[in-house]
Amino acid sequence: MTQRPLDGITVISLEHAIAAPFCTRQLADLGARVIKIERPGAGDFARAYDQRVNGEASHFVWVNRSKESLTLDLKQPEALQVLQELLKDADVLVQNLAPGAAARMGLGYDSLKDSHPRLIVCDISGYGEDGPYRDKKAYDLLIQSEAGFLSVTGTPDEPCKAGNSVADIAAGMYAYSSVLAALLQRGRTGQGGHIDVSMLEALGEWMGYPMYYAYQGATPPPRSAAAHATIYPYGPFKAGDGGTVMLGLQNEREWKVFCAVVLRDAELATDPRFDSNARRNEHREALKALILTAFGALSSAEVLARLDEAQIANARMNDMAGLWAHPQLQARERWREVGSPAGSIPALLPPGRHSSFDYRMEAVPAVGQHTEAILHRLGRSEADIAALRERGAI
Repeated sequence: MTQRPLDGITVISLEHAIAAPFCTRQLADLGARVIKIERPGAGDFARAYDQRVNGEASHFVWVNRSKESLTLDLKQPEALQVLQELLKDADVLVQNLAPGAAARMGLGYDSLKDSHPRLIVCDISGYGEDGPYRDKKAYDLLIQSEAGFLSVTGTPDEPCKAGNSVADIAAGMYAYSSVLAALLQRGRTGQGGHIDVSMLEALGEWMGYPMYYAYQGATPPPRSAAAHATIYPYGPFKAGDGGTVMLGLQNEREWKVFCAVVLRDAELATDPRFDSNARRNEHREALKALILTAFGALSSAEVLARLDEAQIANARMNDMAGLWAHPQLQARERWREVGSPAGSIPALLPPGRHSSFDYRMEAVPAVGQHTEAILHRLGRSEADIAALRERGAI
């Protein structure tokens, strides 16, 4: 088998919900051994979010494949000792426990750096390890609100959250890329390090365009539902058969082609209400009415055909069933089967196709599935393991 980039790297993760598990799953995709520490019994509370995947939770199966599950009650000294033994050979420790919880158990970077000089410690939290918001509870929707995301997302009448956990995903992505950067740095210096990733700062980075658009107190981008806030026409339009077509124009050349080929009205391009993006944006309701009139005589397929002819960017308004069956994903063979406690399930390969290696695509673990195997590797006997289990430490 071709070697993967992170083969031989061991990651210990005190993780729950989405941000840290998404980070570590991507490390596992690249070959890292990820040992997921879970509470004895129920495990990661995200396992109980729903039962949509043959009885398993949709969030959980998405972000936890290719991991080993070890159950430890870290409030018990025996369990904490097991974790300390694992850290001796670990490369990375990732955690998104409540603020300060890891440090109170002696698992903060300051407590570990002298005894584990090559260890990379990645802390993921809502607001970071210091500052006035440090101890404030942070869930995805709350960070969407705090980062201003809700102020620019939704309709003119009502803000709307993202349909997925965008703040968690942003934090998980920056934690993942930060760990990769730290591993590269360690390869040069031989030293580990500390990574402090906050959900607010991660989503704040993604808010760069609306922030700069509102620079020095300027009017921020308005909430404009599925349409672009400042470029027009750019968004959803109904066709005559009731279907919705998404299209986007980027420049004046495309505007002229759109009028001539799609709307079949070349003179509209020079209408003084619409002859620049700023004017089209100012008069978007009048232009929308003209576009809907033209599209009203066409089916969705006919609109898409005209847009393709004009080489105007377009897309169908897809749904989840359409994404599962998307012909492009199938043509590029992006689906694999992975195991789970509920049997085999389909899984989408990570983005990015590499010529030099294949992603690791292994099973989603049951709670504590690998506990005994991991303890045996640490030298624990059957009697030791039985005693730990009896005390509820594992």
